[in-house]
Amino acid sequence: MQGKVVAITGASRGIGAAAARVFAQAGATVALLARGTDATGALAAELGGGAFALPCDVADWAATEAAVASILDRAGRLDVLINNAGVIDPIARIDAADPAEWGRAIDVNLKGVFHGLRAALPHMGAGGTIITVSSGAAHNALEGWSAYCASKAGAAMLTKAACLEQAARGLRIMGLSPGTVATDMQARIKDSGVNAVSKLDWAAHIPADWPARALLWMCSSDANGFLGQEISLRDEAIRRRIGLIA
Repeated sequence: MQGKVVAITGASRGIGAAAARVFAQAGATVALLARGTDATGALAAELGGGAFALPCDVADWAATEAAVASILDRAGRLDVLINNAGVIDPIARIDAADPAEWGRAIDVNLKGVFHGLRAALPHMGAGGTIITVSSGAAHNALEGWSAYCASKAGAAMLTKAACLEQAARGLRIMGLSPGTVATDMQARIKDSGVNAVSKLDWAAHIPADWPARALLWMCSSDANGFLGQEISLRDEAIRRRIGLIA
């Protein structure tokens, strides 16, 4: 990743923050995108190596376009985009869900991925990589998670469509389904008490650095056989290939 510029959305905590650390340690210049810059600014200062924080609400097209323009102005290029920003709320059955909250989930989890793709694609060349952080919820309905499941399913198909359209240009586009990860989102899920995921023991969740390390590996040629696909960290063979387990 030496000399490469990596943009990570939702970089203030969880998988996004862990990915920022992993990519910075690998030598990349990291642009940390989040709605606020307090946490990402502190993280950028910690990382050094030219890392910088930018305000960006991925649900807002103009804000996302402006953030990518700022990256290009400041770093001169964009080699990797990690579409990581996501929300779990509202955790509610469909007949009780707040329509505004439900729509916000679509705006962040689905439209946010489109906004990232739309802003980045015109500026990325052959070998550039775009990864969408997906979820098992993209493929399995869960009680109380209609917004999350629907938005993640849409984002997964959007990622496949982007690969179909952009592969001829040499762009590398794929998804990562990390499984359950020990993050603030998982704590929110546990507190809700809704569906089987909330009942999982905390020890069952993988650490955030596992998907972060997977994202770095996905930027290598070893992952070229998975372009247009969704890699699952539930797969032990994948975990071994990445070096997460022996």
